[in-house]
Amino acid sequence: MTTASATPLDVSYDKLIGYAEAWDLQKTYVKGIDKEGHVEKLMLLQHPPTYTIGSQRHPEHLLYSEEELRARGIELFQIDRGGDITYHGPGQLVGYPLIYLDAVGLDLHAYLRQLEQVIIDWLADYGIEGGRKPEYTGVWVGDAKIAAIGVKFNKCRARRGFVTSHGFALNVRAGIGEEGFKGIIPCGIQEYAVTSFADITGNHLSVEQAARELIPHFSRLFGFAAQIPEALLEQPAHAE
Repeated sequence: MTTASATPLDVSYDKLIGYAEAWDLQKTYVKGIDKEGHVEKLMLLQHPPTYTIGSQRHPEHLLYSEEELRARGIELFQIDRGGDITYHGPGQLVGYPLIYLDAVGLDLHAYLRQLEQVIIDWLADYGIEGGRKPEYTGVWVGDAKIAAIGVKFNKCRARRGFVTSHGFALNVRAGIGEEGFKGIIPCGIQEYAVTSFADITGNHLSVEQAARELIPHFSRLFGFAAQIPEALLEQPAHAE
């Protein structure tokens, strides 16, 4: 657990936001945190069906043709985070922490492990044993991946250190592994399956409820003081 003192964290939630718009917002926040000393940010959201290809650049892990992508309404982006290809879509909680690493006292490796721990601790609240695989990032339940993690460390221009961007994608809704993930080799991993919270538990938790419950874990582990955003306060606890 970090020894950083509790500092403010601005948390937002968007029920559905296009990938390009969210990516632009991340860049704006990173610049503001670096150059203007803005309050650090945690963006929580859902995306419409989207594939993103990270810096490892393995286009062969995309199994759909351009025509199939159009027919299925799935957008495709080559982006600047680490890692391989993954899927984002409704029913998945995406989190983009935009934080100044020097302020929370973490190096790059420790940041990834801490981000995984947020999800592992949340799963433990439901009696689910989440864990890691040494050769991969992300969070696993047995041999099935429930959360992918891919980040970028943006080197500061106005001060030393890095500001993070991109982040995690937690599968909440049942069947998400049979939707967008079947069109790719997720993160280039063929030998393991993708799962979701609902597939494991039979509990059809809403994405909003998962977001509400993750915020305290994130705040505690990273040493922030954060409030639940208004957009989450009156949302249902279970998926409709």
